[in-house]
Parts: sequence; structure tokens; C-alpha cells
Amino acid sequence: MSDNIDKGRAALQAWEASKPDNFFTADRNLQSVLRRYMGDEAYAAAEPNFKALGAACATVIDRNAKIEDRIGNHPRLDRWNGIGERTEQIEFHPSHDANGQIVWSSGIMAMQGEAGRTVEQMGLFYLLNHNGEAGHMCSLACTSGLIRALKTVADDAVREKFLPPLLNSDYEAMQHGAQFLTEVQGGSDVGANAVMARPHEDGTWRITGEKWFCSNINADQFLMTARPEGAPDGTPGLGLFVVPRRLDDGSTNGFYIRRLKDKLGTRTLASAEVDFVDAVAYPVGALDSGFKNVVSLVLNTSRLMNAVACAGIMRRAYIEAASYACAREAFGQPIANYPLVQETVADMMSEYYAATASSFAVAHLLDLVETGAGDEYTALAYRMFVNINKYITSIRGSEVVHQSIEVLGGNGAIESFSILPRLYRDMVVLESWEGTHNVLCLQVLRDIMRYHVHEPFVAYIRQQLETVQTPVLDDNRQLVEVALDETLSLMQRMVANGERYAQAHARRLVDRFAHIAQAALLLAEAEAEQGQPSAAIKQDVITHFINRRIRTTYDPLADGEYLARIERLMMAF
Repeated sequence: MSDNIDKGRAALQAWEASKPDNFFTADRNLQSVLRRYMGDEAYAAAEPNFKALGAACATVIDRNAKIEDRIGNHPRLDRWNGIGERTEQIEFHPSHDANGQIVWSSGIMAMQGEAGRTVEQMGLFYLLNHNGEAGHMCSLACTSGLIRALKTVADDAVREKFLPPLLNSDYEAMQHGAQFLTEVQGGSDVGANAVMARPHEDGTWRITGEKWFCSNINADQFLMTARPEGAPDGTPGLGLFVVPRRLDDGSTNGFYIRRLKDKLGTRTLASAEVDFVDAVAYPVGALDSGFKNVVSLVLNTSRLMNAVACAGIMRRAYIEAASYACAREAFGQPIANYPLVQETVADMMSEYYAATASSFAVAHLLDLVETGAGDEYTALAYRMFVNINKYITSIRGSEVVHQSIEVLGGNGAIESFSILPRLYRDMVVLESWEGTHNVLCLQVLRDIMRYHVHEPFVAYIRQQLETVQTPVLDDNRQLVEVALDETLSLMQRMVANGERYAQAHARRLVDRFAHIAQAALLLAEAEAEQGQPSAAIKQDVITHFINRRIRTTYDPLADGEYLARIERLMMAF
């Protein structure tokens, strides 16, 4: 019996040792996708940074994040300093700042000072999310949206005052942002928000009211919506403001933290309920364009980064499950030899490939828009795709982490055994952040009906499919083309039957558009990779994904290649 116990524990030690010590160098698919969008020269220049952060994410950041998430190490509110001055500070475990140093030194925020580097930035963000939210990912997303808003619509004085510290890579000197929209009576109904803003004689504004869910409450700059006195009800009356944590004299601004939120996931991220009382604020953009700017510049940035986060989490869940399956023995052989385990791992692999394909495509569309290389149709395609992609990746992210837990069996539910319980809790939050599933699907439907955004989006998908010329990919390409035509017919039927009918079936429509877009992008990637070692495995990934998500009449029992395909996908780890 002792020998068996020793053998079992040795297998677990082998499992730990088999995991990558660098999440970037181990991810050939990521490397290929980044090179495709960045080009050889820019990719080669960025590669050392990707490698450095990939190593840190697999080692020191992983260890620090694990320590910080232990019970007793989560953020706590410390409203007063030792001599009784109000500070509204958040105290973190030392591991938080240790990781922060690494995160910011990567230049992930600084590179946003130059248009056209979103794909590169998202490559770093993808790697960081192998450790879940880890106390910093929300901060990065919020800061990114604030940077985009300041660069795009703020007047010169506001931009010069607030933008430079957000672009600073020195963790000790940088400032980071937060975005506060949610109010207790509003939620997704932002037009019901009641926080008020009134002009002050010095040219600034004063904000008063309550915000219900304020993540990254330790930020230095708060981007928030408020309704100027006399402005109309609903979203047209909302202005967008930046509120500094500290005033110019160093004193704390007029905000008061009620309590920190006790969340299911993202526990090392400080979220709070906050009261504002005559807080000094500065307008960001025209007051009557506040809601428009917050959606197009801030929320859409967070939706892109939310999706990239889900892709990174899916990749980590796959690593945990595939490596465990290869190391863990049951009934005399590794469980990776069993077809049911192979099928589960193949499912996970196809979903993280699909999420990576769609998320970096969205990032590339944003680069085209911001560099002027795209046109108004590119912007409309981005507008539709960013919402679809956030929706589908968050759903699939939860599914993939759940499947990974299943592969680990009872061990998968143990917080100290693997990262999976933490990733699962974080995924629940990622599903709701920056728009619930229903809100996103209805937004897509409204944009289709009002602005015909489906036309440039469909044109973009067709452009991807037109690049696919390799005969071995042709059958799958045709399947996707047929599915796209059928989905357009479904959309026309929905619109023709009225608004309530269309709303009832919106998720069905968005599901189909999402899967078709992901399949088309995977095919385009596979075409570009012909002749490379990754080509054969990507073809298997595509077939598996299309059989699951596109072919409505597919029967794996009748597929003579099914067993061989899922075995190849299992052994690709």
C-alpha cells in the first residue's frame, strides 16, 4: 500500500513539474496569432517582453497571487491614518504590490500612449490572466478605458493634468484608474442614474450621490457618470467626469467608502459602495455626450479586455487539465488514454483557440480604427463584434474552467490543490462585468435594427473566409459559409416578426454569429499557417469546433475519424 501511495504522490509531483515555466513560450498558438496581426518586425521587437512576462506569470506572479487570495490576506478598508486624518485607504497584502511592480514594468499601460499597439497590449494581458484577476486585471482594464477617454475626448487641460501618470510604467509613481457607473437603482439601466453634478465657480464641478459597485476603489482617478443640474432624464442627460482621489493640496477628495463588497470571485480586487459629497470633478468630453463616450470608449475597452481575460483563463484551465490527464493514472494507465477525458480536453482546447482567435481579431479591428487604417465600416464591425465576443467568451470561459475541474475530479474542488476554484469564481464575475449576457445580446440586436452594423460585420467574416484557399480546409469553409447565410435568414425572420419576437430570440442569433465568426477566423489562421508545424493540429481544432458549434446535424457516433481526432488533440499538449 505504501508503494501505491508513493506512486500516486509522485504522479502529482510529476504533474506540477510538467506545467510550463513560461506561459508565452509554451503557447505556439498565441505566438502565431500575435505574429499574424503585428507583423514580423513588430513581433520580433516585442517578443523579449512577451517572454519575460510569460515567465513571470508562470512563476512569481502565480505564487504571489495564490498567497494574496488566502483567507485573511484579502484587501481591507482603513479609513483613517494614525493621527485621525481621513484617508479612505485600502490595505493590501505585500504580494499585491510585488505583482504590481512586475505588471506595470512590462509597459502594458505605457504602450497605450501610441496608437496601433492594442494587439501587443492584449498579448501581455492574455498572459497575465493565466492567473485570473489577481488583484490587478480590473485596474488595467479601467485604466485603459480612462486613457482612451482622455486621449479621445478630453480638453487639453484635463488631458494634460490626468493622462501622463496613467502612462507611467513606474509602479511607485504611476496612477491607475477606475470606472464607476452602477447605482443601486440603475444597474444596467444607466439612464436611471441619479448622482448629480453642479458647476463650481473655479471651473471644476462638484459631484454628490451614491455609487453602488465601485471596483478598483484604490485607484487614483475615478471615471464616473453624473447628471449635471438641469440635464434631462435618461442616458442623454449623463455627463462623464474624472474625479481625482486626492486634491491638489494632497487632501482626500469628497468621497466616503461605506464598505468593501464581499464577492464570490475577484476577491483580491477591492470593490466598494461609495458616497460622494461635493467631490471635485473635471468633465471628460462634452457633457451631452457622456453616455455615448462611456460606451464607445470605456465600456467597449473593458469588453475587449474582459474577453481577452477569458481567453487567458481558458488557456490556463486547459494547461491544468491536460497536464493532469497526462500525469494521473487510474486503472493502470494515464487518464489521458481514456476517450472521455480526451473528448473533454479536446472541447476545452477548441474553445480557447476560438476565444483567442476572436479576441485578438477584435483587438486588431480597434488598432485599425485608432490608426486610421480602417474606415467607418471597420468601426461598425468592431462595434458589433466587441459585444458579441464579450458575451460568448465569458460563457465559454465558465464552461471550460468547469470542464477542467471535472478532469481533476475531487481534487478540482480543493482551493489549495490548484488554481481552478479561483478561476471558476473569477469567471462568474467576468460573465457579469461590463454587460450581462442579455444586455449585450439586446445591444447587438438594437445596433442591427438601427445602424445595420451586421452588414460590415458580415463583410468582415466573408473577407476572412475568402482568404481560405487550401483544399484541406475547403469543406469546413463551405460549412461556415452556409451557416452564415442561414443565420442572415434567421435575422431577417426575427426582424420581420417584430421587436418582442426578435428580443426573445436574440441570444440564439448572437450565439450563431459568434460561432461563425470564430470558425471563420480559425480557418483564416489555419490558411496563414500552412506549412508550419502548427497547421495540422489547428485543422483538427477547427473540425472539432465546427462539428460542435456550427453543424446542426453532426453525429459524432457516425464520424469514423472522431476517436483518432480527439486522441491527437489530447496528445497535442
